[in-house]
Amino acid sequence: MANMAPNKNPMPTQAPEVRAHNFDEVALGYSEATALDEAMRCLNCKNHPCVTGCPVNIHIPEFIAKIQEGDFEGAYQVIQQSSSLPAVCGRVCPQETQCESKCVRGIKGEPVGIGRLERFVADWHNAHATQLPDPVPSNGHKVAVVGSGPSGLTCAGDLAKKGYEVTVFEALHTAGGVLVYGIPEFRLPKAIVQKEVDNLTAMGVKMETNMVIGKTLTIDELFDMGFEAVFVGSGAGLPNFMNIPGESLKGVYSANEFLTRSNLMKAYESDPVTPIMKGGKVAVVGGGNVAMDAARTALRLGAEKVYIVYRRSLEELPARKEEVEHAMEEGIDFQLLNNPVEILGYNNPDDRRDPKNGFVTGMRCIKMELGEPDEKGRRRPVEIPGSEFELEVDTVVMSIGTSPNPLIKSTTEGLDVNNRGGIIVEENGATTKKGVYAGGDAVTGAATVISAMGAGKVAAKAIDEYLSGK
Repeated sequence: MANMAPNKNPMPTQAPEVRAHNFDEVALGYSEATALDEAMRCLNCKNHPCVTGCPVNIHIPEFIAKIQEGDFEGAYQVIQQSSSLPAVCGRVCPQETQCESKCVRGIKGEPVGIGRLERFVADWHNAHATQLPDPVPSNGHKVAVVGSGPSGLTCAGDLAKKGYEVTVFEALHTAGGVLVYGIPEFRLPKAIVQKEVDNLTAMGVKMETNMVIGKTLTIDELFDMGFEAVFVGSGAGLPNFMNIPGESLKGVYSANEFLTRSNLMKAYESDPVTPIMKGGKVAVVGGGNVAMDAARTALRLGAEKVYIVYRRSLEELPARKEEVEHAMEEGIDFQLLNNPVEILGYNNPDDRRDPKNGFVTGMRCIKMELGEPDEKGRRRPVEIPGSEFELEVDTVVMSIGTSPNPLIKSTTEGLDVNNRGGIIVEENGATTKKGVYAGGDAVTGAATVISAMGAGKVAAKAIDEYLSGK
């Protein structure tokens, strides 16, 4: 019998006052009973509008129907047909603007909790699976994948299922890309990512870490090694800054560096090999998901006060609503309609013993108001003359976007990029260099995990057609 409750089942979470001081996962997940109850809210619409909102086209009504039957493993197998990373997507995918935005239950209430059900199914499988997937017999073709983030892992998984011998080259010492260095443990546990990587290696995918393509090896050298096609999913790891005075002071980080030090290099430990500024007052500049991650990480590292400084209003914040709500519950101070103009600090080169030598001591901001819409339709922030003020802070984290790293382009002849550094591709992911395909943030600049996965799927299909002569 259908569940016609207007609201989705709430996600149980750690209490804000507890979770603000640990790195354990905030969301605790559905129980079997809750998942079944939520699944019964699905009406199994004839036209399946939710599927059109999914970048990887998961058969959503089909996997939810399996949950309704109590066949949780069957539900996982349905998802696995389209997605190589279900436990990841169930946690970090912005379902509210994608599949759930198309759900007819959302017309007169809240949509079905599709993302929460996907997470439940993946976690149930991981808890009960007794064996890893078997490799598919080789078809004799070799493909190289550059980067082990969501686009690279998806492309590798889809090709491995077709029998391709796939090797993934990762620049860092751990596979997972942005999933391990960029997203904090309290949102996406590293064990979850490792489980997904283990599934791929069981299928025959080789993971080569500490391999910086463009430096350790070039794209052309990969072809010389016998690879017949290359997929570039190297992400967008080049941070942007505001170019305001004081950005060279000690205590100013890009969000990429700040999160990488904490997430991947374990700077949160009491005696870390890789240090990070802890405690004091922290300002995070920006309003996206990465800014929320950086602010909440700073709080867990022991900051006494954390600010989000964003030049637009709450309605324009690009971060997921859930992440903003969690940050507010944890006590993050949102300084909205404000913009930094200078980072303040001491710099006395004659006394290197001075603890304030070259360190941040504050940030000067100016108040903003929203003016006429810009080219994207958002009201443009305009400075209010004479409204400058100072925030007393010890650390500043810049989270205003990233760009694709230029290393691969600079070492690869015939690979064209646009004026933002993104690799130029056709609809199927093919680049201007024969046999080379690309997708994810390396093409679009910083975007979502699921959009990168979608690009990896498209490119895998095109590579298969290219190498099989279809």
